[in-house]
Amino acid sequence: LFAIFAFATCGGYSGGLRLSVDCANKSESDLNIDIAFAYPFRLHQVNFDAPTCEGKHREKLSLIGDFSSSAEFFVTIAVFAFLYSLAATVVYIFFQNKYRENNRGPLIDFIVTVVFSFLWLVSSSAWAKGLSDVKIATDPDEVLLLMSACKQQSNKCLPVRSPVMSSLNTSVVFGFLNFILWAGNIWFVFKETGWHSSGQRHPPDAMEKQSSSYNQGGYNQDSYGPAGGYNQPGSYGQVDEYGQSQTYGQSGPTSFANQI
Repeated sequence: LFAIFAFATCGGYSGGLRLSVDCANKSESDLNIDIAFAYPFRLHQVNFDAPTCEGKHREKLSLIGDFSSSAEFFVTIAVFAFLYSLAATVVYIFFQNKYRENNRGPLIDFIVTVVFSFLWLVSSSAWAKGLSDVKIATDPDEVLLLMSACKQQSNKCLPVRSPVMSSLNTSVVFGFLNFILWAGNIWFVFKETGWHSSGQRHPPDAMEKQSSSYNQGGYNQDSYGPAGGYNQPGSYGQVDEYGQSQTYGQSGPTSFANQI
């Protein structure tokens, strides 16, 4: 939704300004000089006519600057971000199983989210600088300095209407909001990847240390013998009535078999 607002407020902009040149000879004056411009802000291609206050001769002038690169880059990122968000929404809803298959979907989503976060930051910063230059280039006072008639003190040059830049300012705000939104979404997308789940598992070394701690701590104590378990080295030797010695070792069930 923020991506739509971003490219709509910038890509759909059209504005203009109006100037007036009041010559000493009133018949040569022009009090309504309209200058219109729009996206992508190739201002050097915006031409207008202005009186010279020297007879009926008029001069052809143009605004200064070409700011199409930053504006088009900003709009392009906004459009692609919107299309990707739309496609991702469809995948999340209708293809959830394929999305999680082999962990490929979350990894792609994570990488694309990081890339778009970076592009939103770069494009918004570039467009903010471009918009500042557009405001200077379309300032009525700056445009009046381009007219030769306004360099003569006998003529009066005044701005009648300044361009309205509120929608362009809004586009910059939405650009940085998109950056915050995409950057904040990186963590939630990362949790869906296998990298996050593998980081929570116990590594093999930790499991081996844990198993060895059971062997050394709970059951292999000196109270049962130095070698652990029930196999104590001591035995009880007895002599029966036939003069045969018998040994009763505490080595488990096999001792009874030996006695038999």
